[in-house]
Amino acid sequence: MSKPEPLFNRLALIGAGLIGSSIARAARAQGAARTIVATARSPKTRRRVAELGLADQVVESNAAAVEGADLVIVSIPVGECGTVAKEIGAHLAAGAVVSDVGSVKGAIVRDMAPYLPKKVHFIPAHPVAGTEYSGPDAGFAELFVNRWCILTPPVDADAKMVEKLAAFWRLLGANVELMAPDHHDLVLAITSHLPHLIAYTIVGTADELQAVTRSEVLKFSAGGFRDFTRIAASDPTMWRDVFLANKDAVLEMLGRFNEDVSALTKAIRKGDGDALFEHFERTRAIRKGIVDIGQDSPTPDFGRPHPDLPHEPLPKPYASEKN
Repeated sequence: MSKPEPLFNRLALIGAGLIGSSIARAARAQGAARTIVATARSPKTRRRVAELGLADQVVESNAAAVEGADLVIVSIPVGECGTVAKEIGAHLAAGAVVSDVGSVKGAIVRDMAPYLPKKVHFIPAHPVAGTEYSGPDAGFAELFVNRWCILTPPVDADAKMVEKLAAFWRLLGANVELMAPDHHDLVLAITSHLPHLIAYTIVGTADELQAVTRSEVLKFSAGGFRDFTRIAASDPTMWRDVFLANKDAVLEMLGRFNEDVSALTKAIRKGDGDALFEHFERTRAIRKGIVDIGQDSPTPDFGRPHPDLPHEPLPKPYASEKN
């Protein structure tokens, strides 16, 4: 049985971090593009992309990467996307689809659209997938499987090209949803941006506590703190840009969060166990809903492996004694 024709002839990837390198791996595995060309700002990253064989061609400039490409995906921090759009605008082929992977869409439209010619199809996108790791070695082809990719096309976008980009992401394993940019930014402010902000804050607070030593924080981080540190290990450049680019939506959600924290503070101070139980029961149901729709695994302890029991006899105080 012959393979289907690739969706795109030449895929240009600007940026080869976790997302960019995962796109390269998945697109190659699925035959989504006939040729993949990649570039990155750092010569060291470009060398590594070549060593890993992630692209058919690795070039030194963004302009060279997009020459003749019919799909261009900008996979860099959102704060740099406007500058890149300005660099590549004059070099884009007529009819090319130009997209991105940023987790903020309003700012992307504002910063990139003015520099992109009318002859191309600008369709911003956000694959809602990732890990706390970064760089070309961090990527893997399965990153997008059963994850959502949100497209935020302009109202006058060519429907056929929107569907073609959607088909590309579905081929990489993602589920595709269409949203308006502003609505996307509001949704992601609560589901992604605020949780990261809280994680960075909690880890920072623990680091500043005088009564708790750093060694104790690390030693006893097997509880909730451990899970916050995973999020707080995410790329600081990327998240700095996200919070600045989605400032209004993040501040709105942060205000609501502060109101909820105040209510819980009041319940704890008053000893109102019923209020606490009702809140925790409601939020527990939300977690169950996330598992039920397949966006996380029901495996205990978030699927973490656990060591086997020791085979040595238990210490005396815990060993069973004969009566």
